[in-house]
Amino acid sequence: MALKTSNQAPQNGRDEGRAERTFSAASGQQVTHDDAWDAEQQDNNIVPLTRAEAEKLFGPNVSRPSRVTPFKVVIAQMVLSLGVTLVWWLFYKPPGAAALSAFLGGAICWVPGAMFAARLRTLSGAETVMSWMIGEALKMGTTIAMFVAIAFWYHDVRWVPLLVTYLVALKTYWIALAWR
Repeated sequence: MALKTSNQAPQNGRDEGRAERTFSAASGQQVTHDDAWDAEQQDNNIVPLTRAEAEKLFGPNVSRPSRVTPFKVVIAQMVLSLGVTLVWWLFYKPPGAAALSAFLGGAICWVPGAMFAARLRTLSGAETVMSWMIGEALKMGTTIAMFVAIAFWYHDVRWVPLLVTYLVALKTYWIALAWR
């Protein structure tokens, strides 16, 4: 922990040591601000892996592009949510409201995902961190809006099938990571 000793008033109205000094409680030494900056910069020197080092660490297929696209993930979410909806239809009595709730739970997951994937496709090469952040914000906003809309306007909602199907469809992202 570093304590500042330069916050004291200068003697005789003059500050002899204009550079900000810190006192390190651990080592008991005075260190100038520039020395601390250099130590921090040395910690940030990140050396990227060479192709040979990456292949040694991650295997020979490290440079192969992923076959999993955002639209394939959305299609997998749709198929999985329809499968879970069918399970709720077959095993829940009465099946109608539970199956519709399960379908809506899956749709809460894949509709925002499809919107995000479509947004990525329209950007096509102009991706920046800010565009990804805006896309994720729209995706979260759409998800929240769909939950709120279902809670207000679908009074016969069955929350357990809706939430279970939503969570199952949401786990598709983890399956896609392993799918590579």
